[in-house]
Amino acid sequence: MAQLPLCELTKDQRFEGFLLVRSSDQRTGGNGAKYLDMNLADRTGEVNAKVWDGNVPPPAPGSVVKVRGGTLEYNGRLQLRVERIRDAVPEDNVDLSSLAPCAPESPESMLEEMLTTVDSFTSEPLRRLTRHLLERFDEKLRYYPAAQRIHHAERSGLLHHTTGMLRLAKKVVEQYPWLNADLLYAGVMLHDLCKTEEMDSDQMGVVRDYSREGLLLGHLVLGVTRIQEAANELGISGEVVLLLQHMMLSHHGEAEFGSPRKPMFPEAEALHWIDLLDARMNEMQTAIGKLKPGVFSEKIWSLDRRLYCIRQDEESAED
Repeated sequence: MAQLPLCELTKDQRFEGFLLVRSSDQRTGGNGAKYLDMNLADRTGEVNAKVWDGNVPPPAPGSVVKVRGGTLEYNGRLQLRVERIRDAVPEDNVDLSSLAPCAPESPESMLEEMLTTVDSFTSEPLRRLTRHLLERFDEKLRYYPAAQRIHHAERSGLLHHTTGMLRLAKKVVEQYPWLNADLLYAGVMLHDLCKTEEMDSDQMGVVRDYSREGLLLGHLVLGVTRIQEAANELGISGEVVLLLQHMMLSHHGEAEFGSPRKPMFPEAEALHWIDLLDARMNEMQTAIGKLKPGVFSEKIWSLDRRLYCIRQDEESAED
C-alpha cells in the first residue's frame, strides 16, 4: 500500500511509513520522565513527533526511520504519536526522492545559468571575483539548502533561491536600465554564498545545526571576508570590492534582521527587495501548497499572518 503523504495527514489518523529525520532530541517532561521529540518529514511536509519512551535513543538528523503511530492535535498543531520506530535498512529500498524536498531544477542547469551570466559581465573585476567564488563553493552549492526551515529549505535550495533572484534581477534591470547590472547580478549570486559555511548540511539538504563560524559570525560577515580573500588572491582592489562587501552587509535591510548597515546605493537596495520577494514567495508557495482551496493556513510565524488558498473555480467564474 502506498505511503500517505504528510500533507494529507489529519487528526485521529493512523500512519505507517518511512520519514526523514529533520531534528531529534531526548527531553525531560514536567513529570521528570524522558521522551523523544522529533521533526519528521517527507517531500510534502513536516510533522512534529513524540515517542513517550525515554529508552529510545534519538535517531541522527538526516537519517531515515520507519514509524508507526497515530495523529492528534496539540496547541492547534498536528502531532504524530509514535508507537514503534526503527532505522531504515537497505532492504527497505526507500525512495529517498520521496522524502527530501528538492529544487525543481537540477543543480547543474542552475549553476550553468549563473556562470553564463557571469561570463557576460562587461566588468572584468566583477567577472573574475564572482566566478572565483562560485568555483570555490561549487561542490556545496550543488546540494545546500538556503535555510534550515523557513524558505528554500530543500536540496539545492540555495541555488533555487539564487537563480530565482537572478531572474528577478534581470527583470528589474529591464525596468531600471540605469542600474549597474553587473554589480547587481554579482551581489545576487554572492549574497548567500557563505550559508555553505554558516550551516552544517548533509547531502540530502538537511541542516543539522549551525557551524561555529555561523553562530559566531554569520553568513554576512563571512561573505565580506571571502570577498576580500578572493580580491587579494586575484590582485583586485578599488571601490568594486567595497561595494560588493556593502551589499553583503546590507542585504537583510534592517538591523533587526541582521544587517549592520542599510543599503546605501540603488543596486544594494534592489538586492534587498529581490531577496525578500523571492524568499516570501517561496514561503507562501510552500504553505499554500499544503492547503485545500478556500482554506486558511495556521499562522505562519515567519510571516506573522495566516494565508488563504484561493478557490480557483470561483476566481475563473468572476472573470
